[in-house]
Amino acid sequence: MANTQQSSSHGKLTAVIAVAAVVIVLALLSAFIWPGWALNKTTTPASAPTTSSTASGKKSASAKVPSTPTISAKALPTDATSLLKAMPDSVVNYARTDANPSANWTSTSPLEEYTMTYSTGDDTKNISLITAQWSSADDAKKQYETLTASLTGDEIASGNVKVSGKTTGSYVIRKDASDSKKAVAVWLNDTAVFQANGPSDAVTTFCQKFPL
Repeated sequence: MANTQQSSSHGKLTAVIAVAAVVIVLALLSAFIWPGWALNKTTTPASAPTTSSTASGKKSASAKVPSTPTISAKALPTDATSLLKAMPDSVVNYARTDANPSANWTSTSPLEEYTMTYSTGDDTKNISLITAQWSSADDAKKQYETLTASLTGDEIASGNVKVSGKTTGSYVIRKDASDSKKAVAVWLNDTAVFQANGPSDAVTTFCQKFPL
């Protein structure tokens, strides 16, 4: 009698284990077949790239370039205005070789405008820089927005211009849509707007290292 009861209990236990196993298998199958159940749909976003900033607020250039020019800067006229005098004699290995009044943006009524050439001594690598100043920051910003809106090449870099930790404007560097080997940089600093054109790598470094 004891043996019969033991066999019966053992049989029931085996049946319970078998049923439990079937339930577990069905649960696992349904977890991956039934949409949205037990599947982790959350993806981890890629880490955002980090950039460093120079004192002027523009991103620092990563490419190594000579720190000084091999040619001398052309002297400014004795009656140069404060804006023109503020233009650096050199930017990394580029020296200012020409500076003249210009009228590219006359329709927006700047107080003054100049076009300058910065060179390494190799004319094929020259950078042309236009700068102008307006009586108000709003007028300068409108010109900046007009210029940047006209740029259609791929973006190289963009960000804020800062002076002593305070944001005073913005900058954008894009590939020249008509020549992929060249680039155009436009930046706004308070009431002044700048536009540089030239070889892509050189313009990028020039903009990022320009002190204004």
